[in-house]
Amino acid sequence: MRHSTAILALLMAAGLAAPAAAQSVNCAACAPSDAPAQTASGEGLTLERKAAQLMNAAPAESLLGLPAYDWWNEGLHGLARNGQATVFPQAIGLAATWDVDLVQRVGDVTSTEARAKWNARPTNAARDLYEGLTLWSPNVNIFRDPRWGRGQETYGEDPYLTGRLGVAFVRGLQGPDPDHPKVIAAPKHLAVHSGPEAGRDSFSVNVSPRDLEATYLPAFRAAVVDGKAQSLMCAYNAIHGTPVCASSALMIDRLRGDWGFTGVTVSDCDAVANIYLFHHSQPDAAHAAAAALKGGTDINCGGAYRALPAAVRAGLVDEALVDAALDRALAARRALGAVVDGRSPWDAIPATAVGTPEHRALAREAAEKSIVLLENRAALLPLQNQKIAVIGANADDLNVLEGNYHGAAIDPVTPLEGLRARFGAARITYAQGGPLAENTPVVVPETALSSGGRPGLEVEVRDADGHVIRSSRDRRIDLNLTKTAPFTARWTGLFTPPAPGRYRLMIDGPACWHACPAHDAVRLWVNGVKQIDSIIGGSGLEVEVAGDRPSDIRLELDHKGGDEGIRLRWIAPAEIQRAEAEAAAAAADVVVAVVGLSPDLEGEALRVSAPGFVGGDRSEVILPEPQIDLLKALAATGKPLVVVIASGSAVSLGDLKPDAVLQLWYPGVEGGTALASVLSGDVNPSGRLPVTIYASSADLPAFTDYGMKERTYRYFTGTPAWPFGHGLSYTRFAYQPPRLPETIGAGQPLEVAVSVRNIGARPGEEVVQAYLLPPDAGREGNLTDPVLQRQLAGFARVSTAPGQTREAKLTIDPRAMSSVDRTGTRRVLPGAYRLWLGGGQPGDADGVWTQFVVTGEAVELPK
Repeated sequence: MRHSTAILALLMAAGLAAPAAAQSVNCAACAPSDAPAQTASGEGLTLERKAAQLMNAAPAESLLGLPAYDWWNEGLHGLARNGQATVFPQAIGLAATWDVDLVQRVGDVTSTEARAKWNARPTNAARDLYEGLTLWSPNVNIFRDPRWGRGQETYGEDPYLTGRLGVAFVRGLQGPDPDHPKVIAAPKHLAVHSGPEAGRDSFSVNVSPRDLEATYLPAFRAAVVDGKAQSLMCAYNAIHGTPVCASSALMIDRLRGDWGFTGVTVSDCDAVANIYLFHHSQPDAAHAAAAALKGGTDINCGGAYRALPAAVRAGLVDEALVDAALDRALAARRALGAVVDGRSPWDAIPATAVGTPEHRALAREAAEKSIVLLENRAALLPLQNQKIAVIGANADDLNVLEGNYHGAAIDPVTPLEGLRARFGAARITYAQGGPLAENTPVVVPETALSSGGRPGLEVEVRDADGHVIRSSRDRRIDLNLTKTAPFTARWTGLFTPPAPGRYRLMIDGPACWHACPAHDAVRLWVNGVKQIDSIIGGSGLEVEVAGDRPSDIRLELDHKGGDEGIRLRWIAPAEIQRAEAEAAAAAADVVVAVVGLSPDLEGEALRVSAPGFVGGDRSEVILPEPQIDLLKALAATGKPLVVVIASGSAVSLGDLKPDAVLQLWYPGVEGGTALASVLSGDVNPSGRLPVTIYASSADLPAFTDYGMKERTYRYFTGTPAWPFGHGLSYTRFAYQPPRLPETIGAGQPLEVAVSVRNIGARPGEEVVQAYLLPPDAGREGNLTDPVLQRQLAGFARVSTAPGQTREAKLTIDPRAMSSVDRTGTRRVLPGAYRLWLGGGQPGDADGVWTQFVVTGEAVELPK
């Protein structure tokens, strides 16, 4: 039973919910019984108290029956930054599943776990950062350029795929009844926002009307119009000189007028202050606050709306707009039950509904479906009972499982652990092999730590009262401790370097973003000498160790209970690590190299100093040079080479041609288990690329150019390393001629059915993709630019047994078959349309061409 169904059944048993088919929740008792009258939200409040409710950290307000509440919470791929939660594949990995139903279920579990944590405390409890029911997800920006570090948070480069998955995630988060949402989703960041990270607070985008309508807005429209999102976040950037959070043309005319949005809007954090601090489009905070409110921004993430009272008194903005924003904010909180004595049908979700076996099983399913088999030369995969050398810094790293905007994974399984569990530890050898990029630290591997003749360090953990709560062994020190109870820990053993040399040991933890409590204290002894005595996040937490012999090591941590963790990392001599990897490969039958990137290198506003990376973004799409050198050395051993790329963005291997290549993404808590299942053939890979993997950055326009020419599969005229929609299987599929009408009227949907036969020896899932060539494709004319060749118009997953034929049914709606002209007008044109149905784009996968004719006059579609 799907968890959403199970929860509704629980609610019905409690008399609080109607059947799901009714799409309504019976909640007559959900309104607060003794809250103040709700007719005039701001009645009796001063301007200062009204403004306070329009900032993310809203204080308690007795006149309105409101406990303190922070609007800022995250749920991109599972509940984030609020302690332990089920961590699903990063959003780009979810996109690689091309599975609408699965993405909706992931959203459903995310909101269930948010409610579980909410319900663990009284309704009138103050809610701090990351504790509320307003989740600022999904990110439906278009991943227009693979160099953007935050592209991992998106559903890829295609507006149709992004729109479908965004709608599914919003529906999963909010639940079946808009009057009583489980949580409120806030698609972000409207609009035309996708890097660079450096300068994001001040840059202005000059985007054409056509690109705005054809690429940047469709997914937001879908999330609002089809997904019924009840909130929305505006972006940092400006468009044509107007900051988006102050753009009435976008935030009011388009969003509320054209799309019929009635929910509450929120700024990206500090975006309102940026209006005057960085965009310089207003002279001060009061003018910026007035511009944002008049431009359509209700809630300010940050403190800029403290200037609203001054703005009203100066005549810069009418108090009626303050009241209207407050009305929308209070309507959202009342719908959620986030008021004093508030009630919700979702109150029945128990506090234990976090990290359940059912949730973990869904995380595994998502990870399995997200893995993309890019190459499989000579059918090397699936592996049999070979001896496997597992190589690479990403083979055994927690950060690579979790991605960014994540919760604390519960019992996470790394690739190394997954392969050991599936193939047997006796068949697995392991070597880290080197860093991800030049001069960047990675977690000290188990091979360099020992105690009692075994890999890893002895650890003793005591609670706040001094009682021993864990006495065991940790293979490495790599922990996410976000919002875990205070404790102290001591690790002891030997630092055992692989060969003589100079080694830099470093201690750090994940970034604490806002409202950070007291930092954790850490101390490190090497050979009995205290080398580090500081706090996590402090500067200079490193020591150089001579590697000519094993060194006694003792590490102590005093965890305060905040948003931190601890990692023991190192920079080791490259030639020593490479030799260690070559020796492991020589002793094995096959090499599985887990390489790629990490959230330490790509992400939001990072401070990274390494060739190929800047500010969280990338400057080159080819795998960093130290890893290229490692792969070349491994290939030179003559052993079959499987390359597994863990990353949040497209990574090219340059001229390397491994025997097999898989894209793992940042796969979540069950990533290692999923990878082992695919490599062994227990699971047939079925993921498809949601992005184009370009051969090199030389194929791309300037990063700051937001025009779509030579970007994404729709407009790129070169040859990619692997195209959008690509993905191989351990079986093959054959397509029969589709069934569809020969003609339809302009503005009518097209119903298509195509039969797919599994002609291989294994069961498998095919992702049927429909690509449409409208009448003006590739042709100069008055309506469109000539570069458009094809556009995704539909997709469906089909599961088949060997020899079985299944039918896939797709509905191509008028928006999916429409064309956009240079003025930004969207039309369904009359004429002959060509339609490709296959397992990828034409020329990349098996499939079949067909055509149909649209009759009548061109139909202009609503904005």
